[in-house]
Amino acid sequence: MVARASNLQASWEALRDEARACTRCDLYKCGTQTVFGEGPLDTSLLFVGEQPGDQEDLAGRPFVGPAGQLFNQSLELAGIDRSATYITNAVKHFKFVLRGKKRIHSKPDISEIDACRWWQEQERGLIRPPVTVALGATAARSLTGKTLTIGKVRGAPLTLADGSECWVTVHPSFLLRIPDPDSRREERARFVEDLKRIRERAEELA
Repeated sequence: MVARASNLQASWEALRDEARACTRCDLYKCGTQTVFGEGPLDTSLLFVGEQPGDQEDLAGRPFVGPAGQLFNQSLELAGIDRSATYITNAVKHFKFVLRGKKRIHSKPDISEIDACRWWQEQERGLIRPPVTVALGATAARSLTGKTLTIGKVRGAPLTLADGSECWVTVHPSFLLRIPDPDSRREERARFVEDLKRIRERAEELA
């Protein structure tokens, strides 16, 4: 068991190091660095976001900016320990446009999502989580290979090619962009309920 864990860690580190030199699409020319996934490799719950933002690009870690802070709060409310989950992104480089000195997030296109899909598949292949969560449409595209409407697939599991479950919900950045306070509270509460349901399912399958 110890040997397997050691081999798994070595394989993951080799994959991470390889990803740092990725040129599968032109996004390697953007940003500061590849932002790879992080978390325990024996987890039953893996989250996939869209792409690193400005703060993630600088820190080299996923979900550490404003959306990451909201994500952490939501995980806590749902009874999920972030340090017990693996968190990655569908696209590993920060895509942005410059406005003055500010780097403004730019949504990755399908060719970029599909080019980066290989890394996400390698991460999942090593970890083999029974439950993977797509945070937003980009992540859902990366995991299923299809363009999905979140409202149509939210709340029920999809079966991935390896037989494991994929649950689709919104990306935390969506919650930050809701202007109306009442709507924002409602959507945040709904997101937490999604996470609670997902946690319960992951516990069943662990």
